[in-house]
Amino acid sequence: MSALPFQLHSQLATDTHVVGHFPLSLLLLCKDANYPWCILVPKREEIKEIHQLNKEDRQQLLDESCTLAEVMESLYQPVKMNVAALGNMVPQLHIHHIARFKADPAWPGPIWGKVPANDYSVELLGQRIQDLRSSLIDKEIGFRG
Repeated sequence: MSALPFQLHSQLATDTHVVGHFPLSLLLLCKDANYPWCILVPKREEIKEIHQLNKEDRQQLLDESCTLAEVMESLYQPVKMNVAALGNMVPQLHIHHIARFKADPAWPGPIWGKVPANDYSVELLGQRIQDLRSSLIDKEIGFRG
């Protein structure tokens, strides 16, 4: 029996830009420019929860998540990194990584539903993706932009 091919949930595809690939996860950038906001999606079908991943994939996800959080912290110097796996609206396992600042429009509360999404300018979008890619490629975790 062969494994099912990975397919990104349609809502995640609509709401994000692809930044690149870790060995396990697809790295996405949320289209909301109010916050530096990345999403990791393990490329495994029919997984809704972290505990459903096998032990090796759980460790790989943790390594990828920590690497992403470290890079985002270095790039954006937030007051706090919010890392969360909610999945109430999108059942496919995905991990949000959001750089938070005292001046952001939702501080100190959660970002969901606080203010309308702010579209990226072409310039800022290109710069953000390039910064993430170049910073992650320098890490020894196997990221491909």
